[in-house]
Amino acid sequence: MNAITQAFVLGAGLGKRLRPLTDDVPKPLIPVFQKPLITFALDHLIDIGVSRFIINTHRLPELFQNFFGAAGYDGHSITLVHEPQLLETGGGIKNVETHLGSEPFITYSGDVLTDIPLQPLIDEHFRRGNDVTLALRETGLATQVAFRDHHVVDIANRYGIAGNFDFANVAIWNRDIFQRIPPQRKISFIPVLADWIGQSGKIGGVVINEGNWFNISSRAEYLDVHRMIIREHWKPHYVKTGRWPERVAKTAIVDHSAQLRGCTVVARGCHVGAAAILEDTILWPDAEIASQSRLEGCIVRSQKKASGIHHNIDI
Repeated sequence: MNAITQAFVLGAGLGKRLRPLTDDVPKPLIPVFQKPLITFALDHLIDIGVSRFIINTHRLPELFQNFFGAAGYDGHSITLVHEPQLLETGGGIKNVETHLGSEPFITYSGDVLTDIPLQPLIDEHFRRGNDVTLALRETGLATQVAFRDHHVVDIANRYGIAGNFDFANVAIWNRDIFQRIPPQRKISFIPVLADWIGQSGKIGGVVINEGNWFNISSRAEYLDVHRMIIREHWKPHYVKTGRWPERVAKTAIVDHSAQLRGCTVVARGCHVGAAAILEDTILWPDAEIASQSRLEGCIVRSQKKASGIHHNIDI
């Protein structure tokens, strides 16, 4: 079976559309039922045989360092590469060139939550002898990739060919890509690929509409993902921990008279007071809810306190 053993996971995004949730936490580290978002990407990649990971950082790099430390993740090596100035996707790839070996590698956005099958993407890359192979999907968000007869023939309408698929934020690359990106330059990989297409590069793709795919870009989508996980009893096949989705952490203190309704999540170190009612509300670590408070559709960030009645706000 064809295999990819190294991955570049993009973790340097600003998460602007999720503010204020991302004011104190980079988007890849926001919790989904107490599990940091980026760890779903890592678990997914480990499941297909990836053993080495490079993650780029920008905002709050110390939080990535604190989370991964020297131990890496689940017994696998993690190399953090900081970008003091954002280099975007293409510049980010070039910036980790020295950390990647001579074999093809996979890129995966650290802020995407999905369980799409990845092996077909890898198999297609080797079978066609592609330079790059993109995971494509009908996401309903965009159609900037024109895909015809196993080939990407246009991207971002560079050559006037109508697009019919969205890029699903996962791709396989040969090392030839490094020759096409100037060092220390802020650049998306989109124009790089567009140039390569015009020079007869073998840019392939696989349409993967199976499974779930979430690009969490608003607080509403963040809450909706939690609701869907509970409603559909969804657990990606690659998540091995038996406790996930964990709705109430073992170290949380919830008064016996409090009520937790819907997709409410209470993280580690939280305290929920007497007669409080939480409905579809997510508490991040060490949040505190006063007695007799009522919160519906709220997100209470780490170490914040809430009291009174609130609907659909971030605290």
